Amino acid sequence: MEDIKTLLHLVRPYWQRVALAGIFSLIISGINASMAWLVKPALDNVLLEKRTGLILLLPVGVLLIFICRGIFTFLHEYLMRSASQKMVMSLRNRLYGHIMHMPVSYFGKNSSGSLISKVINDIGAVEAVVSLTLKDLLIEGATIIGLASVAFWRSWDLALISLLVLPGAFYAASKLGERLKKISRRAQKKISVITEILHESFTGVKIIKAFSMEPREQERFEDNNRDFYRENMRSVRVSEFVSLLMEVAAGLGIAFVIWYGSRRILEGTLTIGDFFSFLTAVILLYTPARRLAKVNAGIQKAIAPLQRISEVLSIQTEADGNVELGGFKNEILFRDISFTYPSSRNKALDNINLRIKKGELIAIVGKSGGGKTTLVNMLPRFFTPDEGNIYIDGADISTLTFKSLRGLLGIVSQDVILFNTTILENIKYGKPGASRDDVIRAAKAAYADDFISEFPDGYDAIIGERGLRLSGGQRQRLSIARALLKNPPIFILDEATSSLDTASEMIIQNALEKLMENRTTIVIAHRLSTVRKADRIIVMDKGRIIETGSHNELLGREGIYQKLYELQFRGQEGRSV
Repeated sequence: MEDIKTLLHLVRPYWQRVALAGIFSLIISGINASMAWLVKPALDNVLLEKRTGLILLLPVGVLLIFICRGIFTFLHEYLMRSASQKMVMSLRNRLYGHIMHMPVSYFGKNSSGSLISKVINDIGAVEAVVSLTLKDLLIEGATIIGLASVAFWRSWDLALISLLVLPGAFYAASKLGERLKKISRRAQKKISVITEILHESFTGVKIIKAFSMEPREQERFEDNNRDFYRENMRSVRVSEFVSLLMEVAAGLGIAFVIWYGSRRILEGTLTIGDFFSFLTAVILLYTPARRLAKVNAGIQKAIAPLQRISEVLSIQTEADGNVELGGFKNEILFRDISFTYPSSRNKALDNINLRIKKGELIAIVGKSGGGKTTLVNMLPRFFTPDEGNIYIDGADISTLTFKSLRGLLGIVSQDVILFNTTILENIKYGKPGASRDDVIRAAKAAYADDFISEFPDGYDAIIGERGLRLSGGQRQRLSIARALLKNPPIFILDEATSSLDTASEMIIQNALEKLMENRTTIVIAHRLSTVRKADRIIVMDKGRIIETGSHNELLGREGIYQKLYELQFRGQEGRSV
């Protein structure tokens, strides 16, 4: 009953459709019961008494009954499918919205393939089961009541005997349903793994081909697909065993009814019409009883993916603030910031204190793993400090709304994220209301207009998933154009040129210099051309700030910065600093 309540709770917003479908199910059950009821007058009054004038009415009446049942079944089916589809649409929207408001750390612990599987496969499994399960629950439940009433009216003792086998069969079906829930949960995990493999294979196809790993990936897919098949077949065996139980129960009940009913006819205590009316009711009753027994199996198959969905929905989303910050006027302050990743024992940031004035160009350098990217990820609240606070113009960023906080920031990173849509829409992503002329001006400032104009469709060209039709430098210039169009007061440049060749880097560097004009900029430096021009250089190591100063000041101290500088200009240009 608790599981049924769970499903009914999902469709409760659409109760009007379900209620109307329930009314139609009562009508359908009445029609089914009337078919059994009319057997007695058809036999006793028409055939046995040989009233030939009524013979023509029998086929006409049967035809009308079937037409009416077909119409009401269609209406019931449509309403239930409509309610279940709306439920699925709402649940999928809710799940997607919830996931999108998860902290960034959640996506580091859960693969995109697994999340896609929950949104698509798990909810799809719920829809496939709910629409059929609730339909059978309403129609078959009402039909059993109607037919059982006819059976008891015709012969209460025969009815009691014929129905004695059902409780045991239903009990066995419920026990099998518990096993089916476990199997269904394993099956959902298997399809989740398959979805992950598909996502990784399609997005990483270049690497797979580069290493000639197609056979390995094929084998990995086939192994998991085979496991999924096995779980599905276990589910089929359990489900169909329920049908087998009900067939055996029906056979036992009907066999005994025929034996006992035949004796009563011969004894003269039961008419042929009563007997065949009763027998029709019982035979018709066992079919919905069999379907009703499988309703529990269907519910268990729905509960398993619902539990996986509920697990996601129970996770706390990002805690939005309630303070709107109108702009950036004075400074950014990092005070006593410490942070440790859940999977690490060592602090990624250890007691960081940093003040950045409006209009400053701050460069952050250091060895890989020193905490540079972690530090800048604190500013847009991609991560939350374990200790300490960050302030913008005296306002703790934890109290700010995400929209007002992130509206102040423009981020250009090494990992450029573009969408499988037009160049125009990708540039407009940070400012959807921008005009086409504004987009073109931003593209020109980012030195992107030239290569965009070479496409036959220009700004309306589709660039493929993650911009795969573009070179690395072209993708980077689009990301800079996107940031320029947004025009925020604060920029974060996270190794924006680290993966580019020298020619592309020079173009990007010119675009970045335009980007940084009259703005507060935090640069995680890869090459030192930008570092030299920085107002201050922050040198980080093992999560701490160990040196601070201008380029010339740090060179004169003979510290880590000088060593990094010498390494780079001794011919190791490409090494990260």
